[in-house]
Amino acid sequence: MRGFLVTGSVLLALSGSVGAGPAGPAPLPERMADTGGGTQLITAEAPGTGSTTGTVTWWDRLPEGWTEAGSAPARFGASGLTEGTTRIQGTNTTPTGLYDLPYAFGTEAPLAGTRYPYRLADDRAWWCQDDESSAYNRWVRPLPADCRAEESEHLVAYSTQYAHALVIGFNYHRPVRGRGAGIFLHVDGKGATAGCVSVPAAAMDRILAWADPARRPHIAVGTVSGPTAVTRY
Repeated sequence: MRGFLVTGSVLLALSGSVGAGPAGPAPLPERMADTGGGTQLITAEAPGTGSTTGTVTWWDRLPEGWTEAGSAPARFGASGLTEGTTRIQGTNTTPTGLYDLPYAFGTEAPLAGTRYPYRLADDRAWWCQDDESSAYNRWVRPLPADCRAEESEHLVAYSTQYAHALVIGFNYHRPVRGRGAGIFLHVDGKGATAGCVSVPAAAMDRILAWADPARRPHIAVGTVSGPTAVTRY
């Protein structure tokens, strides 16, 4: 009888071990070098630097760890992705790296429940991309005299893409001229972007309803592996 009980205990322990199986990979934010220090994070991950599509996922840091709050298909620059610190303006590449999200804007009114500081883009609102201007890589309203219109974006001209958007803090706080300007998380257009990250309109709405500036959200843009892997940032 005693021998039967010991054998049964061993079998029960073995079956429990087999049933448990190997542990899955840790959530993406837990494998990253840095997440910005807040309790919200957006990851924009592409298969490789030549990719124009990938996935945007938004995450909450809870007491038990990082938890996925939602995800959506993403589009990147028409020429893929490149390291943000060496990016060149006008290359149609999405800069990789970890960035803050200074504020939201849109050609449409903010959605109910939006907590992010929000700027409504009317006919006088531009994004200055003229690297000879004192307003380089800044929202301007109206367009200043030293910022050439042909080197800037008239935001209302992109009413679909910029219906709602979040500014990505790439080259924003201490702009390096020629590095690039006007990098946003915005609504999908007809195809790849000129360097931004875009998602379907419904996903952009969900992100804006979720994002809370008090929780210091950041966005990490990168690839699955290699020198521009999102886990590097």
